[in-house]
Amino acid sequence: MTISFRQQHALSHSGKARESMSIERYDTATLDLGTLTSLPSKSTSTPAQGDARSSSYWRESLALVEKYASFGRRKVRADDRVYLCGETFSKLYLISSGLFKIVNLTPDGREQPAGLYFKGEWLGFDGIPTGLYGCSAIALTSGEVWTVAYDSLLQTSAREPILMRMILAAMSAQLAHNRDLMLSMATLSADARVCDFLLQWAYSLAERGLRTDQFNVYLSRADIGHYLGLRLESISRALSKLARCGIIEFNEKGRREISIPDLNALREFIQNNSEKTTPVLQ
Repeated sequence: MTISFRQQHALSHSGKARESMSIERYDTATLDLGTLTSLPSKSTSTPAQGDARSSSYWRESLALVEKYASFGRRKVRADDRVYLCGETFSKLYLISSGLFKIVNLTPDGREQPAGLYFKGEWLGFDGIPTGLYGCSAIALTSGEVWTVAYDSLLQTSAREPILMRMILAAMSAQLAHNRDLMLSMATLSADARVCDFLLQWAYSLAERGLRTDQFNVYLSRADIGHYLGLRLESISRALSKLARCGIIEFNEKGRREISIPDLNALREFIQNNSEKTTPVLQ
């Protein structure tokens, strides 16, 4: 069985793919989400064309909220909680900088990572259906979030439809990412699942013009295991195997700092292991 990896979502109505994913800002003069004009980036760290996951619409989110919406700025430090599971929903949060995770509460009260969010991505969509946040959002690093009152956002979107189009696009991108994660958990071997996790992390960095050859994962191996539906031992074995194969390298200062000499090696490893399906929990 051959796994079909995440394809680049076409943002242009003309059907022309963007030449680069490492774009920092958009010109919002146009009212067409699909034809926002990109400005060149200084970064050269980008995945090969066609290999990246669907766009998260992070650039559009930051540009359009800054242009049209009223928002507050909130500085956070690592381990700060943006909102808690069960709190009354009233705001959405747009990540201006930093890295965040959302966690679900298990029946016995433990926190289980359920999502990772980077610059320009939204937190809080889970509170819309019931009026209560369905999970907790926690900062993994220092950063900043823009707080946007949901009622105010709806009112502004009525005047500026492009804003609501962007929100719906970002929400759909999150759903697509969650679907791809479930597909990975159901079809890939434990080793390939860990490899795919690192590859998608690298894609998120590259999309934002950041280096992908070396980065800090910020999650413990236990948290990675909960996120991928794997046991701690499986995560350790997979990382050790990838290191032995020379696909990744551990920084001498800490096992969470990982160097990836070549992203193609990650892709090839996943493809070579795609036929080894395994149970969800290993």
